Amino acid sequence: MPTAGGSAGAVENLLPLALSRPHDAIASARTVLSLDPLAVDASIAHQAWGISLRQLGDIPAAVRELRTALRLAEQSGRSEREADVLATLGATLGRAGRSREGLARLDRAVELSRGALTGRVLVRRADVLLVLGRHREALDDLRLAIARLRRSGDQVWEARSRNYRGFIQLALGGTKRADADFAVAEKLYAATGQEFEYAEARQNRGLVAYSRGDLPSALRYLDEAGRRFAAVGVVWPDLAIDRCGVLLAAGLSAEALAEMDQAIAQMEAEGGTATKRGELWFAAATAALAAGDPQAAQDRADRARRLFSAQHREWWSVRSSMVQLEARYQAGERGEPLLRRVSAAARRLDALGASEASAAHLLAGRLALADGRSRTADRELELAGQHSKDTPPMARSAAWLGKALRAEARSDVRGMLSACGRGLDALDEHRLTMGATELRALATGQGAELAELALRDALRRDDPRRLLVWGERWRATALGVPPVRPSDDEQLGADLAALRDVVRRLDASPDPSLEKERRRLEKAVRDRALRAQGGALGGAASRFDVDALVDALGETVLVELIEVDGVLHAVVVCDGRITRHEVGPMASAAVEVERSRFRLRWLAHGRGARGQVQRGPSLDVLGERLGGAILGSAVERLGDRAVVMVPPSRLQALPWGLMPALAERPVNVVPSAATWLRARRLRPPADRRVVLVLGPGLSAGRAEVMRLAEKYPDATVLANGDATAEKVLRELDGAWIAHIAAHGTFRADSPLFSSLRLDDGPLTVYDFERLRRAPYRMVLSSCDSGLAKPVGADELLGLSSSLIPLGAAGILASVVPVNDPATAPLMLALHDNLQAGQSLATAFAGAQTEARGDPVTVAAARSFVALGA
Repeated sequence: MPTAGGSAGAVENLLPLALSRPHDAIASARTVLSLDPLAVDASIAHQAWGISLRQLGDIPAAVRELRTALRLAEQSGRSEREADVLATLGATLGRAGRSREGLARLDRAVELSRGALTGRVLVRRADVLLVLGRHREALDDLRLAIARLRRSGDQVWEARSRNYRGFIQLALGGTKRADADFAVAEKLYAATGQEFEYAEARQNRGLVAYSRGDLPSALRYLDEAGRRFAAVGVVWPDLAIDRCGVLLAAGLSAEALAEMDQAIAQMEAEGGTATKRGELWFAAATAALAAGDPQAAQDRADRARRLFSAQHREWWSVRSSMVQLEARYQAGERGEPLLRRVSAAARRLDALGASEASAAHLLAGRLALADGRSRTADRELELAGQHSKDTPPMARSAAWLGKALRAEARSDVRGMLSACGRGLDALDEHRLTMGATELRALATGQGAELAELALRDALRRDDPRRLLVWGERWRATALGVPPVRPSDDEQLGADLAALRDVVRRLDASPDPSLEKERRRLEKAVRDRALRAQGGALGGAASRFDVDALVDALGETVLVELIEVDGVLHAVVVCDGRITRHEVGPMASAAVEVERSRFRLRWLAHGRGARGQVQRGPSLDVLGERLGGAILGSAVERLGDRAVVMVPPSRLQALPWGLMPALAERPVNVVPSAATWLRARRLRPPADRRVVLVLGPGLSAGRAEVMRLAEKYPDATVLANGDATAEKVLRELDGAWIAHIAAHGTFRADSPLFSSLRLDDGPLTVYDFERLRRAPYRMVLSSCDSGLAKPVGADELLGLSSSLIPLGAAGILASVVPVNDPATAPLMLALHDNLQAGQSLATAFAGAQTEARGDPVTVAAARSFVALGA
């Protein structure tokens, strides 16, 4: 016989438990049902079981349980019980893509309900309306729901209604209102012990941070949400979708694509709602588009669009169609048919209030310009350029690009340049919110087109001063300020120490389990770095001052190489006069750089020893070719003076000393003229500490370091097991001169894990970024540590480049691997000159005279560059 009493206490808590801890709720529902309860209690148990299954992604099973719950509710004769189950079933059907049936069930539930229950039903109907993109109708339901639930004191359901309303406000661009709703929901969930939904609220706070352009905060919120979802045993696809959006905004398209591939594979294996399947494919399409794979983007967007169309989700369907159109444009399609479809999509996105509307208008404007339709282009670009004061920095920058293109089409040069400047200002604001060097560097890529518009104008005017100013406006800006990395971050230090130990053990004996641990630790270190918060929103970047540069140069000549539309130009600043010289195709310069680097590597491995037959051009011939491809007629302006070279990031790995015009003269290489100015203003430390470091496995380096120790009797020498990361970092911090002879590794796949090999493992860029101040002068004598990876607009990520914003005035490093024994005489001569009071570049120029004669020694000398000032 059914019992009314034994299960009452358990039944009372089942429904809140289903959304908080679904696995526990299923176990409790089974217990209740085993007691042969009354129909009303059995209905609650099956409803809780169905909700739990829905949370865990098993929608077909969830619907079966809810239909059973509805049958039992009807048997109980209680209309409020029937209304509640109808609402849950309707919401689940809506999430499964069966929106018409779901809304019919929800409409019936509203009719049957009264008071606070009506509020709960309206929340679930709003959920389905939200899935369909019917935001205004959903807001109307939620406004009524919140009023009823607050009056009744139902904190859990008030929290849910505010969470939904916040999500809709966010979709409509109201970040402040959304955050206010999420904050209230978060407090209510915490007070009522709703662990799953609290995690969801934290996730949504991350979405607000993302919408405001605060990517580090967004990543931290999403990380916390992920940990909380895992704690209650839930894999939540929305989290992967949100992480994808944040990673794309940070310029991490490969990571975003990997995130979506993993989420899709998991859903295909474990099942999930049809609505989420479409949203996952949509996010994967946007990731593929950002990663430069238009075919994959089209395929994924088409799968998403077909799912959304079947589910009658117009808001999502139009957005998917727009991704398909963008992919066609990226693949090279142009012309009136594509323009017509993009314009129509932009109008539909406007009507739906979708944030992608501005980008759609921008694409339509580009297509119209390419097709010679000036009036259409003007109209579309005007719409693309509209934004509110609350628009986040990246969206503002895109809007300013629309204005710049429109002004250029109207021959309004002043308006175009103003828009370019304002757009780059918005990107500076975005960049300064981030503490990680990697994110700052990647963020600059968004401004490439703005800078190119201004550079082309300077070329048309043949105005070398403007060309220099705009070239500097977007060059090496990520190196303008140090990364934000607290030196006392204990977890970061622990992870780096563990990584060193793992790599050291891997070097001794390869082991798959150790390799897996290495990858895990590298991810932990990188993730921690990416979440570092930068300066306050609204910060401004310092402006480049041409007159200050001219005054600082004095007798020195500066040559800045600027690429515009594939052509290399040299801007020369000499005796206060600024001139421009067209050098030639950038592609030709890149070829000569690679030829020179190949020959230097060949010689470094002993293949150029006396008596060995030489194949191919000599170093002298290669140097002449290199000089012509890099400097062109600008060489005539150099005279016999010291030179500051400012190459684009693609040419950073260039052996400058190989060019006859630059051989054996002081040459400083810097990523930007502004960087040289900052480095020049640095003052050496008062205590003149010298640090000499010898890494393991470097027999030639031992003699080198011991000889240097004789030259610097008071130097700190770290060798023979004492060259450990913590000791080396402690001694390097604020030193006057640091000389490190150690094997190095440049990681093109992840340049901030480029490293120097010490006694306890690799010292990475992340380690160097923990320094309060880099050594004033630093010599890296035994590896290709001058290499860096070009990223973003014109940025560099690598070992030596990381030291520049940390206070290093000068760094000597090689851009190809060198022959270690051949460098010893060069290094000894260099330090003799430094002790005589010469600058690093001057000391190195003088030391190169020691390398004449032997081809291997000459190659070693030509492989080094003096970075900084």
